[in-house]
Amino acid sequence: MSKPVVAIVGRPNVGKSTLFNALAGDRISIVQDTPGVTRDRIYADVSWLKYNFTIVDTGGIEPESKDIILKSMREQAEIAISTADVIIFLTDVRQGLVDADGKVADMLRRSGKPVVLVVNKVDSFEKFMPDVYEFYNLGLGDPMPVSSSSQLGIGDMLDEVVKYFDGKGEDDEEDERPRIAIIGKPNVGKSSIINKLIGEERVIVSDIAGTTRDAIDTAIKRNGTEYVFIDTAGLRRKNKIKEEIERYSIIRTVSAVERCNVAVLVIDAEEGITEQDTKIAGIAHERGKGMIIVVNKWDAIEKDDKTIYKFTEEIRQKLSYMPYAELLFVSAKTGQRLNKLFEMIDMVIENHSLRISTGVVNEIVTEAVALNQPPSDKGKRLRIYYVTQASVKPPTFVIFVNDKELMHFSYTRYLENKIREAFGFRGTPLKFLIRERKEK
Repeated sequence: MSKPVVAIVGRPNVGKSTLFNALAGDRISIVQDTPGVTRDRIYADVSWLKYNFTIVDTGGIEPESKDIILKSMREQAEIAISTADVIIFLTDVRQGLVDADGKVADMLRRSGKPVVLVVNKVDSFEKFMPDVYEFYNLGLGDPMPVSSSSQLGIGDMLDEVVKYFDGKGEDDEEDERPRIAIIGKPNVGKSSIINKLIGEERVIVSDIAGTTRDAIDTAIKRNGTEYVFIDTAGLRRKNKIKEEIERYSIIRTVSAVERCNVAVLVIDAEEGITEQDTKIAGIAHERGKGMIIVVNKWDAIEKDDKTIYKFTEEIRQKLSYMPYAELLFVSAKTGQRLNKLFEMIDMVIENHSLRISTGVVNEIVTEAVALNQPPSDKGKRLRIYYVTQASVKPPTFVIFVNDKELMHFSYTRYLENKIREAFGFRGTPLKFLIRERKEK
């Protein structure tokens, strides 16, 4: 079942990022050594009661002019409406109810999406409650008073948010069709690839970055199997503000990746792999999805006998945290090598669901340990008791050891490489959980 997505919408300076950080807890400040996994996080996974969900902070840049503020808010609200299951509409008790709040409330009401109206900066319920009542005028139900900075009222707000989750994702569970998210920056040819695969102009294609307004699901049948392709092109925008476009395409990606089995990252051959590509790839990697990298517009570049090798090297280097990703060079324009995409998707889906028996895994690990002794510290050596596969999608292995502290990242990587040598697992990440069992 895919996780529900909750978007925080509101004017600049109402405290969206503070609320986001409060909900995300210390996860937000984790600095990972993985290159390309975005540090300035605008999305995070949150657990509340029995629910797991993803929150996205839609706060963009802060324009100077009042008109631009309204335009920016409208775009934030539009993207929240199109990607989120529930919307937190954040207002500010100290600034009071302003005209712009009313305009966004109208848009949210028309969307038909569940909206939780939250009034922020209520540091004292006694002092500010009379001012909170003013927000009833928005016509979005009971305003919930919170203080993001003091973390007051957050639990009540989340109780209200999760009420709307029941039944989310149930259709996905019954729907056994493979889901493939086509991800990447605006204007790299995501829609063109889908159009070529279905053989009709179903998805609008143009040279303006981000012409596809919403994520679009397209069912394509091939050799008796039906696949659902999720196109994640950005919001339609003439404005070229880089940070905004990046933020929107990341929000769009998070939402689509939650629903897919395999993510297909499309890169523009003429442009090469960019920093934003590595961020977008990081989203799929963190969520344990199968991964295919498609280099599009391959027909448009001049080639010699080393071009494909150089391209491969550069991609592998910049996406060094996902060496398992499959690589395909295509042209959506001419259709070159696009027929290979389905074969690759089938293989990645199979590997993503592959289960290895405990006995066989332990044979591989025992052999690996004999070839390369586990690390030791102050005379104490790591002992690996046994390994078992706990789950699939992605394949997840539990390693039982005498001391977790001795299990260095590099040794886990070594064992992963040995398991991959034996079973392939091409196109899928592997997860390893280290569990300690005291020696008797």
